[in-house]
Amino acid sequence: MDRNLALDLVRVTEAAALGAAKHMGRGDKISADQAGVDGMRKMFDNLDIDGVVVIGEGEMDEAPMLYIGEEVGRKGPKAPAVDIAVDPVEGTNSVAKGLPNAIAVVAMAPRGCLLNAPDMYMNKIAVGPKAAGKVHIDAPIHENLKATAEALNKSITDLTVTILDRPRHEDIIRQCREAGARIKLFSDGDVAAALATCFDYTGVDILLGIGGAPEGVIAAAGIKCLGGQFQGKLVAYSDEERERCRKMGADLDKVLLMEDLAKGDEVYFAATGISDGEFLKGVRYTGHDMASTHSVVMRSKTGTIRFIEAIHKLNMKPAYAY
Repeated sequence: MDRNLALDLVRVTEAAALGAAKHMGRGDKISADQAGVDGMRKMFDNLDIDGVVVIGEGEMDEAPMLYIGEEVGRKGPKAPAVDIAVDPVEGTNSVAKGLPNAIAVVAMAPRGCLLNAPDMYMNKIAVGPKAAGKVHIDAPIHENLKATAEALNKSITDLTVTILDRPRHEDIIRQCREAGARIKLFSDGDVAAALATCFDYTGVDILLGIGGAPEGVIAAAGIKCLGGQFQGKLVAYSDEERERCRKMGADLDKVLLMEDLAKGDEVYFAATGISDGEFLKGVRYTGHDMASTHSVVMRSKTGTIRFIEAIHKLNMKPAYAY
């Protein structure tokens, strides 16, 4: 695929972030999400790709745009056939409440390379490049903490574990505290939290716990580009979810590695901050129809990571007008 597609993806996430950020702190997560979807969908029309959404806003009867199976892109004669995974507003509650770590995010890979994950839960573990290959989702928590600490050349008492703040994680939190680790809880947005393990300046060393399976695929794509490690196992809480897995041929006992979630060496990932977070700044509306964005774009084939700060003249960009 053309490496310039990476920069095109940033324009997609920028449009989503600029739309959603208009709704920051207004208590309306539905409007924030819709604005992100609208912006992202408009910009996909400008990309010369033959894209299919494999992770999106839901099934066709649930979502008018960016639904699973929707075709996107201009589909020119040389357009690459690609899978698209999107989360126009990862952290809708965070946007509605004016909280940190909301992002607009897209992952892309050649057709058939992104797992079409069922809309259910996934148990996850993520670490950055220094601890990659040292942990395993089936290992006891204290062993994973010890291995991560050793890989980072620090004691467990200096280790920071990030965990989604949910009642289901009480036992994980207890075990981390008993081991002596520091804990950083987050309220929403486990893609951003997983990626934070790959950047030293975030202070986050390892992610543990259960979150959305579709978000797990997107996180795995980003972490693959960063050289970290991600593993997941699907979690079924009902007979309906177990039946859905059976029909899809998904094994609840299988450890899903990054190659299961995002195959090959031509994976792209882009994200733009909506609200300030661990590794991306949020949208700033500076007046006079101008705004600034902070984004990251990555390509697994080269390992290149680009942070992009952009200033937008909104009155000159009809696609960014909301």
